[in-house]
Amino acid sequence: MSDALFDLTGKTALITGSARGLGFAYAQGLAAAGARVILNDIRDTLLAESVSTLTRQGYHAEGIAFDVTDERAIEAAFTRLDEQGIQVDILINNAGIQYRKPMVELELENWQKVIDTNLTSAFLVSRAAARRMIARQSGGKIVNIGSLTSQAARPTVAPYTAAKGGIKMLTCSMAAEWAQFNIQTNAIGPGYILTDMNTALIEDKQFDGWVKSSNPSQRWGRPEELIGTAVFLSSKASDYINGQIIYVDGGWLAVL
Repeated sequence: MSDALFDLTGKTALITGSARGLGFAYAQGLAAAGARVILNDIRDTLLAESVSTLTRQGYHAEGIAFDVTDERAIEAAFTRLDEQGIQVDILINNAGIQYRKPMVELELENWQKVIDTNLTSAFLVSRAAARRMIARQSGGKIVNIGSLTSQAARPTVAPYTAAKGGIKMLTCSMAAEWAQFNIQTNAIGPGYILTDMNTALIEDKQFDGWVKSSNPSQRWGRPEELIGTAVFLSSKASDYINGQIIYVDGGWLAVL
């Protein structure tokens, strides 16, 4: 019985920004749980390589390239899936970027780019997915990717912090409107994870020391340590959980 609760066989999951990093880890984890996974990126070659990797591992994987900040491109992508008879049961809004600069020096263009990629994209892609879930009365799962900065701020990452704080409340708003249609919307708040996007921080001895000293677990997290939460929030095991954010941070937010 417990295994069946987490079984994603027969489900199709779209994971944005999943050609590498945490997005790829989510895709691999959901595929291992039985889901058909659709990887997304704007880089065709990298996307094809990542799909090939999962296919070689015996998983049912394919890719769809579109810009998550482009409303027309998103609708065109979902229309292509409709035409192929592919229904998205699970959506993970993972696409995101970082830009570090003090606010007094921050350009509006870069502020907007981070907000569009990390927050507005989650609204746009979720809207397209939810419209179809509601129309076919099938329900579904939406998992937004937040951050420690959904709850706490640090210097030089104001647009990222604003976007991830927005993800927390967007998740609540989606639950408020879509729970009646049997759509569960929740979020994951990763802590400091060993990823390509964090390479500069990992190699910074002072920052690396701060991460380890300020975290009760005294280490960085690994991408695979987010998979269990992603599968849980994508499965029947979370059918009565809605509008929540689960922090996977080694205990960082639990201490001062």
